[in-house]
Amino acid sequence: MNDSLDIFLVTAPGLEHFLGQEAREAGFKVTANLVGGVSIKGGWSEVRRANLTLRGATRVLVRLARFPVANTAELDNRLRHLPWSDWLRRDVPVRADVSCRASKIYHEGDAKNRIERAIAMATGAETGAGALVAIKARIEENVCTLSVDTSGTSLHKRGTKEEVNKAPMRETLASLFLRAAGFDGSEPVCDPMCGSGTFILEAAERAAGLLPGRGRDFAYEYLATFDPADREDVPQGRKSQPPHRFQGSDRDAGAIAMSRANAERAGIADLCTFETLPISEVSPPDGPPGLVIVNPPYGQRIGAKSPLFPLYAAFGTRMKEAFPGWRIGLVTSEAGLAKATGLPFGKPGPHVDHGGTKVRLWQTKPL
Repeated sequence: MNDSLDIFLVTAPGLEHFLGQEAREAGFKVTANLVGGVSIKGGWSEVRRANLTLRGATRVLVRLARFPVANTAELDNRLRHLPWSDWLRRDVPVRADVSCRASKIYHEGDAKNRIERAIAMATGAETGAGALVAIKARIEENVCTLSVDTSGTSLHKRGTKEEVNKAPMRETLASLFLRAAGFDGSEPVCDPMCGSGTFILEAAERAAGLLPGRGRDFAYEYLATFDPADREDVPQGRKSQPPHRFQGSDRDAGAIAMSRANAERAGIADLCTFETLPISEVSPPDGPPGLVIVNPPYGQRIGAKSPLFPLYAAFGTRMKEAFPGWRIGLVTSEAGLAKATGLPFGKPGPHVDHGGTKVRLWQTKPL
């Protein structure tokens, strides 16, 4: 087996540093932090491990080939000589996703058809829209890069969180924002605007050592490189029992019901507390101080901005009154809203795309 695959871990631009940190801590051979992700080296066993264990990666891509291409005849010739059957199975449909930029080959639909035709001729596999296995082709400045998406459905879909509230934070983003805020699994976490519970669930799962991919399948399982015996040994249980609890609250009773149901499905309900409370009544859990992290409304996706200033101000007031010694992390798109809290935030983190909105993480030191 090839232990020198070029593997690319996709993440939201702005969070590459934190995904690279996670990958290094997990023992992966990181070669570079790039725009939109992290490059690592390894074999197919590392591809599997990355999909199963990394909380911050959105997708895991494996580079299959990279070559210069000046016209469609050259593309066809290159495609014919690739060992498609080493990677793809005859009985599994495949599709090609193509992007072209600054190249003589500019028609994405035509390039897609040529790639799918080459795959079908080499393997006998069906091709077309809706196929689970995707070949990602990027033709940029007359160089074609071919990769296979080994994840399939985006990795933020853990397979356990079925209910979400409005404007939910993706699990992968939440995990990296927690890491950016200094969370390492050894402290309590509180989210007093928890929605469907994403921050709390991610924190509790990490603290318990649960694998994010334990409840789902992946596209790599349908490649020719996959050993079916690997399906049998995915750990489902906890590696540790956290001594502290993870607390979420929200004034929306429906959101709290969602959070509780999601925690039950994830097998961590005993580690989490969810209560229907307004900001003004939130109190820290018993034990040492830790991290408060919130993803409040921004005024762009839910309502207007002006009614949100009192909410942010009330949040800041309650933090100063009831959470001495706790660090505060706040994700928002609006500097004015962050400042309305009156909290002593430092310089905010980089801009990160959250559902089409550019947000940043604002943090304090212990209050």
